[in-house]
Amino acid sequence: MALKIVLKILYILLIFSVGFLFGQIWDSLFYGGVTGLAVDMPSDFVDDEKIFIYGDRVEIKIEGAQLSTYDSTGSMLPTLGEGVNGISVRPESSDEIDVGDIVSFRAGDRLIVHRVVQKGADERGIFFVTKGDNSLADDGKLRFEEIERVLVALVY
Repeated sequence: MALKIVLKILYILLIFSVGFLFGQIWDSLFYGGVTGLAVDMPSDFVDDEKIFIYGDRVEIKIEGAQLSTYDSTGSMLPTLGEGVNGISVRPESSDEIDVGDIVSFRAGDRLIVHRVVQKGADERGIFFVTKGDNSLADDGKLRFEEIERVLVALVY
């Protein structure tokens, strides 16, 4: 009788372990790791000496800065969502964009804001592959000329 109970408990633990292992494999293959939040960090665009904090304000010296707000499409959650303010700049060359940076580009008449997940070169030159942090599929190859802005700061 005791052996039957022990075997039943071991059987339940085995089923649980297999399910857990399968879930971990599924997550790493399709969602980029633990809870799908494993992303590369963006480049450090703003040097510390360009940030000034006073008792009544904060000043950040960024040439060509533009303030943006974002729609809540869900593709960049939890990083970007409704009500988040972003500060972005127009990049001057492809050297200013690295894996982990968040860029904006157009797909038809829609403005897309996604993270660079790959940077490479092919017969046409430098390309970037972007993907929403909360998306399964990437956006395909982009060329530098298609990238409008690079996000350099977020204010929540």
